[in-house]
Amino acid sequence: MIYIVCGVSGCGKTTIGKALSQELEIPFFDADDFHSKDNIKKMSEGFPLNDKDREPWLKKIALQIENWHRSEGAVLACSALKQEYREILTSIPSNYIQWIFLDGGFDLISKRLQARKDHFFKKELLASQFETLEKPSKGISVSIDQNVEEIIKQIITNLSIQKSQIGIVGLGVMGKSLARNCLSKKLKISVYNRQVLDKEVNVAQRFVNDQDDSNIIGFDNIESFVASIKRPRSIIIMVNAGRPIDLIVEAMVPFLTEGDCLIDGGNSHFKDTSRRTQHLSELGINYVGAGISGGEEGALYGPSIMPGGSKLGYQQSRKFLETIAAKDKNNIPCCAYIGPGGSGHYVKMVHNGIEYAEMQLLAEMYHLLRFYYNKKPNQISDIFNSWRTCGADSYLLEITADILLKEEKGDFLIDKILDKAGQKGTGGWSTIAALEIGMPLSTISESVMARNISGMKSKRVEASEVYQIQTTKVKEDDSRFLNALEKGYRASSIINHAIGFDLLANASKEYRWDLNLSDIARIWTNGCIIRSELMERISSLFKQSNETSLLLLPEIVSFMKDSVNPLTEIVSVGLKARTPLPVLSAAASYFLSYITQKSSANLIQAQRDYFGAHTYQRVDKPLTEYFHTNWKK
Repeated sequence: MIYIVCGVSGCGKTTIGKALSQELEIPFFDADDFHSKDNIKKMSEGFPLNDKDREPWLKKIALQIENWHRSEGAVLACSALKQEYREILTSIPSNYIQWIFLDGGFDLISKRLQARKDHFFKKELLASQFETLEKPSKGISVSIDQNVEEIIKQIITNLSIQKSQIGIVGLGVMGKSLARNCLSKKLKISVYNRQVLDKEVNVAQRFVNDQDDSNIIGFDNIESFVASIKRPRSIIIMVNAGRPIDLIVEAMVPFLTEGDCLIDGGNSHFKDTSRRTQHLSELGINYVGAGISGGEEGALYGPSIMPGGSKLGYQQSRKFLETIAAKDKNNIPCCAYIGPGGSGHYVKMVHNGIEYAEMQLLAEMYHLLRFYYNKKPNQISDIFNSWRTCGADSYLLEITADILLKEEKGDFLIDKILDKAGQKGTGGWSTIAALEIGMPLSTISESVMARNISGMKSKRVEASEVYQIQTTKVKEDDSRFLNALEKGYRASSIINHAIGFDLLANASKEYRWDLNLSDIARIWTNGCIIRSELMERISSLFKQSNETSLLLLPEIVSFMKDSVNPLTEIVSVGLKARTPLPVLSAAASYFLSYITQKSSANLIQAQRDYFGAHTYQRVDKPLTEYFHTNWKK
């Protein structure tokens, strides 16, 4: 920021400017120091400057303003009496210049000038200055009929009102979209992006210039960025997970003050978030690990936000987070405090795991319909859209139906996309997190493995040529198969969601987070990738019972009883047709295991005892007793 203290000669520009620069901890400059020798001589001889005299002087200062703007900012004392002079000085975007007009009467200032010694400006020129003066219509106006301390206090108070309400670090796709979201909600924001030679240069400034909005200020200096935000500060960090987060936090900490709040809106690992929350709390800084879902569109128009960590930090920043969040069917923000530590990012991690499996499930439905049932992409789109009208609507189903209609030069674009799925790691994190607390994660872990095997493209091509096994095709349309497919899809989706929520329920107990499953499901009803009619129902069901597994709730039990045969039939038909169905078959196997009273695990225990003397429990003895057998005859 450039703060220009303006007014007629003798109003106290230099005194106030120096005091303000000390308060803001940025350099001070006096415009008088940039006058030419001819200008100084003319004024010393009692002649006022005209516009021709002032123009090169103002242009010279304008160049300096550009330099100060690129550096750490500055306070400038400059008369800038007329609007046209101020326009010349505005050599940088106007939202980076703060005008501070020192307002005083002729008599008061005349007396001050009489007391000044060794200054080239003569008091006789004061009348001409008042004649020239055009008071600024924008900025801060402060009466000089008070002491320096009171003037500075008044300026700082006014500046505080005009400081940014929230800061955003990182202007990638999500960061830019969140910034635009904030601007659309009339929030005043500061944005910061690092400078990387030949890669990320003037990112913040170029982004700000593109917005044409006075409510945004851009920085590539971290200290100036932090200073531009109203205390207690709320700063959203949108950079890559891992070490980049730590580096940004370390860079900001020296300039933060007690009570400030940092909000990590990326996909950080929940254990990293727990560590940062604890460390920063010791420094008096609140840290919120907030999972944000919805992709670029969600970030722009309203994402689902899952904040955990410092509850005090959430309470401080909730007005901003809830303002930019999506709204549920009752117009309540899809944002609520999740719990302490890394719980917010844990919930986001499980969200992404459910998302992985839902995407893979739809891919398997598509594969069955395309290569077994012999349907074209547009016909499959029609089938998916028909499911949307029968209680199975979801964002992922909607976009999948859209994708299958897209053509390029007369061909379906889907057929031109390489069958090699990417991933960013959160699905794998979910699997590891489940293993750490001994929870099954069948559908989610299988979706991760499916992406991994899709990455083995060249090996798969080689193997297909070796084995020459093709998917068989159905001979004629079978409406019964389509009905079974729909029920199998809906049943698998319920199982996948149940697995995810069971993981959350057990993690809540393991880490003492006290998660509200109904509220988490409600947060996921809009803005996020896995929003759906099913999620609406899950939120309602968990409101009735937060402790009962989804698969044991009466409404779900009734549906699953009616759907288990279609589900297993589809898996059987698909595998017989030599179609890979990793998530669909995992869902069926998980459900059958879940409802099987006596499993095959007794044999596993006997095997473990045989080769490792690991012991076993007996059904005919107290469960507190353990046994070992010499299995050889």
